[in-house]
Amino acid sequence: MKTLALALAAATALTPITAAAQEITQFNIGIMGGENAQDRMTSNECYRAAIEEALGVPVKVFTPADYDGVIQGLLGGTLDMAWLGASGYAKIYLTDAEAVTPVLTKQNMDGSTGYYSFAFARADSGITSIEDAKGKTFVFADPNSTSGYLVPGAELTEAHGPLDQYFSEVRFSGGHEQSIVAVANGDADAGVSWADGLGEWEDGYNSGAFRKAADAGLVDMNDIVEIWKSKLIPEGPMVVRNALPQDVRDKVTQLTADLHETDKECAFGVAHGEARDFVPVEHSAYEGVVAARKLEEANS
Repeated sequence: MKTLALALAAATALTPITAAAQEITQFNIGIMGGENAQDRMTSNECYRAAIEEALGVPVKVFTPADYDGVIQGLLGGTLDMAWLGASGYAKIYLTDAEAVTPVLTKQNMDGSTGYYSFAFARADSGITSIEDAKGKTFVFADPNSTSGYLVPGAELTEAHGPLDQYFSEVRFSGGHEQSIVAVANGDADAGVSWADGLGEWEDGYNSGAFRKAADAGLVDMNDIVEIWKSKLIPEGPMVVRNALPQDVRDKVTQLTADLHETDKECAFGVAHGEARDFVPVEHSAYEGVVAARKLEEANS
């Protein structure tokens, strides 16, 4: 098993321990939206059980309807840890820089720690490029999603101007799964979702929202086509609440870091598909996204 002693020590040096002697009686995990609540619970049940065994207290999984539910839970102290997108982490940091610490991120099969936002349309729609989607209906996932709004919204606006003028209608679906289903069912002409970009489109790539939707039988990837791809986005972090006792933070971080070695099937569910590992990450990896989020909020 890998050791995170140095990484944890570095993270500890950067964040205050405000409740070192506090005993916890329950540990709460927040799971971001993007697929239906039951699927999120099922995918993370093995993870929940492993953390419960490690901590010796009840561990609960919460699946708020939108991204902001997880964000507010971490800020308010009702959630103790979560896997966030970079934009969600940026919102927490800009609200309270001392609330959480990023500790781990997903490493792809090729060793990279990034992913992409892909715009897509139905294969029978005649839309093969983002230019073809001009004047059509377009769905984003959630205002707090990095790949489902912040990055594609910024890149597409830079290239094509105000999106509510470029497309006939722009709306939020509520999550990545909802966007994929909306386009696949013809309820929207095009939209965006995320994937690592590795492997085959027909499989939904190796990991990401397309892979989860394809594996769940919600979409046949041959029925939709890629029409645009973003620049590389930094993989979002697993964060832990700084007010937790340090030994709790260490145990949960170590267990997660070792998950690909100890329970590969469980790690597959947590990682939304095939991944190599969960590796240490620091705030510096997200400074660009924090700056973009700050600018977006100032202009909204």
